[in-house]
Amino acid sequence: MVTLSRRAACTALGAAAAFGLNRPLRFVPTASAMPVEPSVGFHRFKVGLVEVTAVYDGIWRKPHDPAFIKDVTVDQTKEALAKAGLTTDFMPIPLTVFVLKLGDRYVMCDAGSGVGQWQANATHLPGNMAAAGIDHTKIDTVLISHFHPDHVWGLMQKGTNAPTFPNAELVVSSTEYRWWTDPERLGKLPEGRRGAGKRIADVFPTWKNWRLAEDGSELAPGVRLLFAPGHTPGHSALLVSSDTDQLMISADTMYVPALLAPHPDWQGSYDQDGPMAVGTRRMLLDRIIADKMAICGSHFPFPGAGTFVRDGNAYAFTPAEA
Repeated sequence: MVTLSRRAACTALGAAAAFGLNRPLRFVPTASAMPVEPSVGFHRFKVGLVEVTAVYDGIWRKPHDPAFIKDVTVDQTKEALAKAGLTTDFMPIPLTVFVLKLGDRYVMCDAGSGVGQWQANATHLPGNMAAAGIDHTKIDTVLISHFHPDHVWGLMQKGTNAPTFPNAELVVSSTEYRWWTDPERLGKLPEGRRGAGKRIADVFPTWKNWRLAEDGSELAPGVRLLFAPGHTPGHSALLVSSDTDQLMISADTMYVPALLAPHPDWQGSYDQDGPMAVGTRRMLLDRIIADKMAICGSHFPFPGAGTFVRDGNAYAFTPAEA
């Protein structure tokens, strides 16, 4: 969370009350120490008639790195974390996956990092899904925001690359799919991304259950893809609408709100096009603020939801409390 100006704090509370979830999340508008990991690994709320379950996959306890944010020092990132009530011992990057229940249909938003495939302590998705009563074999559709490992390695089994959801429809933006599976792409990737790029290029084109979507496409009833490029070329957000309620599932548009809410123009090293990512970030946040809607993010503090308000030329984030 961030320290809010008095005006922004009042606006945040108003926004939290206004988005109209049937089972409201609780919001915490003042800074206090937040736990690194949750004691319960799933959390449910409603958006109109849509039941949303936030499922905790784990956390990357990323060592501090001066290259993480372009032209920003480790001391500056630590200061932002401290103001948000987060640990400064490392860069905390949790990962939450969201599962939508649409009637009797289960739609999963991203697939997590895969047990033993991303970080040693990001292995909790299968167990937390089971604890939430969600049978992974009953997932009808998996909506993919982008092809970074912490979002798609969960589609594949470690070692064999066998599909985790062989009967589910897999949906991704056509731009993202074609960029990563371009036969000439591998040689153009930075050295550090070639391993991931090769796995994607070798495996994903062999699967027949992909559906490629365009900006504004309805992916499931009341769920639309919104093109949100910059983090990757085809990175997408999802807009969930039911009755008069809306929820933005923003994936990595605002990956660490403690850093990017007060400093929305900071460019992360994982943004493939930093200036484009900044423009997309501002456009998406201005939209959710204007529409007084809640937002979910893959790397927000668990349960991965909250609201943003304007705070001068920057933003203030109020996280939901599980």
